[in-house]
Amino acid sequence: MTNTAQPSFEDRFLLPIAQRLRDPALLFVRVTWGWLFFRTGLGKLGNLQGTSEFFASLGLPAPYVNALFIGCLECVGGLLMLGGLGSRLISALLLGNMAVAYLTAHRDAFASLRSFTEAAPYPFLLASLLVFAFGPGRFSLDALRRRAGRTALDPVRATA
Repeated sequence: MTNTAQPSFEDRFLLPIAQRLRDPALLFVRVTWGWLFFRTGLGKLGNLQGTSEFFASLGLPAPYVNALFIGCLECVGGLLMLGGLGSRLISALLLGNMAVAYLTAHRDAFASLRSFTEAAPYPFLLASLLVFAFGPGRFSLDALRRRAGRTALDPVRATA
């Protein structure tokens, strides 16, 4: 028996549009939230004393070292996310950073879905999760490196 079912409206129209929007959407997420990660990291580094005091109030060990590390992670990680370089590794580190933020500074956010999604780390967590899950997309330095590596290793394609 052959399957004579017609493709659905979603399969014929919506799926091709969604597939074309995947890479621009990932670019938008990376650039927007990469820049915001960079800015928040810069804020932490610009006020290391205040950040380390806040970390100490949360009971984090070595608050000054942690403030310096997290400020650098957010600054450098934000720029790497923005450009799409080392995207999955950086997004995994930033996911961990946001998980710690929830577990320390935003414990009350676990009271409800609404409080969880309204907490300050939520959009940063979501952006990191999207980049981790779907990769940086075609418009990224990671993709450029993959294409360059493929042509360098394939002399027939490199000359074509």
